[in-house]
Amino acid sequence: MHVFARQLGIFKRLCRFNIHTPRISPLTSRSVSIYNYNYTGGYKYRYTRAMTTAAIPSHLLADAKAPVCRLEIQPHFDHLTPQEKLYAHHISRASFAGTRVVLRQVSPESEPLFDLILSIAKHVDCNFSKLSSQANVSDDDVTKFVEYASQVLANLGNYKSFGDQKFVPRIHRDVFAKIAAVTPTSKSIWERIHDAVYQVEPEGITLLGYPPDHMSAYYPDSPAITKADITAAGETFVKNGVLVEHTRLKQLPDGSFEMLVASEKTGEGQTYETADGRKIRTVYGDHKAEMKVMADELEKAGGNALNGTQGKMMEEYVKSFREGSLEAHKESQRYWIKDIGPTIETNIGFIETYRDPAGTKAYFEGWVAVVNKERTKVFGKLVERAGDFIPRLPWSKEFEKDKFQKPDFTSLEVLTFNSDGIPAGINIPNYDDIRMTLGFKNVSLGNVLNAKSPSEKITFIDEKDLALFERLRGPAFELQVGLHELLGHGSGKLLQETEKGVYNFDKDHPPVSPLDGKPVTTYYKVGETWGSVFGATAASYEECRAECVAMYLCPDREILQVFGHTDDTEAAAEDVLYISYLQMARAGLLALEFWDPKTKKWGQAHMRARYSILQCFLSAGDDFVKLHSTAADHSDLTIQLDRTKIRSHGLKAVESYLQKLHIFKASADVARGTALYDEMTSVDDNMARFRDVVMSKKQPRKQFVQANTVAVDGGVVLKEYEATQEGLVRSWVEREDIVGKVRSH
Repeated sequence: MHVFARQLGIFKRLCRFNIHTPRISPLTSRSVSIYNYNYTGGYKYRYTRAMTTAAIPSHLLADAKAPVCRLEIQPHFDHLTPQEKLYAHHISRASFAGTRVVLRQVSPESEPLFDLILSIAKHVDCNFSKLSSQANVSDDDVTKFVEYASQVLANLGNYKSFGDQKFVPRIHRDVFAKIAAVTPTSKSIWERIHDAVYQVEPEGITLLGYPPDHMSAYYPDSPAITKADITAAGETFVKNGVLVEHTRLKQLPDGSFEMLVASEKTGEGQTYETADGRKIRTVYGDHKAEMKVMADELEKAGGNALNGTQGKMMEEYVKSFREGSLEAHKESQRYWIKDIGPTIETNIGFIETYRDPAGTKAYFEGWVAVVNKERTKVFGKLVERAGDFIPRLPWSKEFEKDKFQKPDFTSLEVLTFNSDGIPAGINIPNYDDIRMTLGFKNVSLGNVLNAKSPSEKITFIDEKDLALFERLRGPAFELQVGLHELLGHGSGKLLQETEKGVYNFDKDHPPVSPLDGKPVTTYYKVGETWGSVFGATAASYEECRAECVAMYLCPDREILQVFGHTDDTEAAAEDVLYISYLQMARAGLLALEFWDPKTKKWGQAHMRARYSILQCFLSAGDDFVKLHSTAADHSDLTIQLDRTKIRSHGLKAVESYLQKLHIFKASADVARGTALYDEMTSVDDNMARFRDVVMSKKQPRKQFVQANTVAVDGGVVLKEYEATQEGLVRSWVEREDIVGKVRSH
């Protein structure tokens, strides 16, 4: 479970478009009826969507002048021992070896587009000014090409990692064609993908989601697959206890399926049957080349492991990637939890399920980081007191774990984080059975949290609050992340039938719900998980629950003191509390960017959660929170939050909302849980009127430049790059030996 930083402080995935009359780009889309190409792995994607000539709406255009930040790691890396550097080096390489896996999980054109960009960048040695003369295009066109290339590499695909919305080059396709023609490889790729790169109609194709109406690369070469098909297959997997995080699903012409398992090994496995009699055949070898490289590098990392637990963890990773075994990956996570207080922290695999519309298949991520021991001390204090703080949450012990397993909670400086985006905090593993029995780990990514852009503007904050907001939003966000991860995702119990006739609660005398004073009547059956029961709602719902825990506990003066905030400190406790609530309210307002006024649907999971918390604040009454504007276009919109009413009004409203969220989740009450969440995330006309001003003031997301490690004479050297878009591109060019050479597709 991730916490993503938006601007300085907010978070994670899926979005929609503004369908109010947009500014229009001069770029036009050609007519296209069918688009085909084969990509690595042999899966053919077919676009059969008619596309009329139309201008591209401005909100779909690639970011202009996006801020670029370097993940500062050199001082922390320099303090590592030679063995620690080698251990980190091989895990870093294993992480980057998964790049093409990530690309293939976004869209069919993402991987060839990646190769096209690298082919051009290598040709000019990242001196992109040469393109003006070589391609006979303007300097402005070159700038816009580099901005697009940088955004593709920062997101590892042509859909935003925070929002899952497609972005399109700001240059005309004919200009792009000239630039692509500078190398035979890029020219060949362009001829295959140009329609897909610019396709924006039908508008559903610009959003990741259920096929056939939206884009999803989790269902390759399946032009006729529907949500009903995906649901039928999913129910079969749940019934048979099949883990699908590392899979994709392919539908064959006869309606049967292949479950494609990521592994080095190839061949077929078990066959299953859906309720309506269709076969699902297990096929190993998805991403086989990449899985082999990852396994090889992790094997080398194991040879440099710093203790026996890390060595066994690496062995299980290797087994998982070679054999396609998620049971082996689960075993790696058991060892990971037991690896307490390491100098080098890492995790790798198919972890988060935000981008699969069904919420069950996960995208690849791999990361390695250096522990910041000074900042870790703060989180260590929170862990030590967690047993005192969890009972303060608004539910009885029957809805809480029988024993709180004190987790590792560390502050990390990221060396490598390879996925579609970089979070600010993580709470994993996500496997329910491991979380319930062994626990989990929490990490806060310090150099992500601290990455700042001098060009960032703070919107919707009243001038009287602006100086305080700018000064304390960092400490307030650290407080929020800590509580969100440890006591949010780390709290709670799922009432389960763990095996036939065996329950983790008293089935004859079920826990009494504090909501109605009656025993609960629902629970998780054998084989069911939180994700399988709550489906696509689960990710956002759980992020909301964790955020509500943070909002519920941050007024606690003992907790504020744990984070170093008292009435006598520079960052005074009451000021940090105020900015925490104000920052959450602002996040809820900014979330309107990720709501589609046409379909009334949400995209991004974390932002949907934050919007619901803003609604919770607004419902507290007595003008606790107000959205104030006098201008007809709401251009002067500001958030007014009465800091004197946080404990008397805000806290009480959060308590009521959190209690409902938690009880419905714990008892598998999906009907009431989804009804509540749908109600709290409904955008009425009063709120919808603010979306235009939110869209007009939105800012490009930060792009991160990461270092590379190079093995030299038995040691490891760190190579960092400029915090520019050219530097970001160069960093990827110099990873070619591990990512794989550019392919012509």
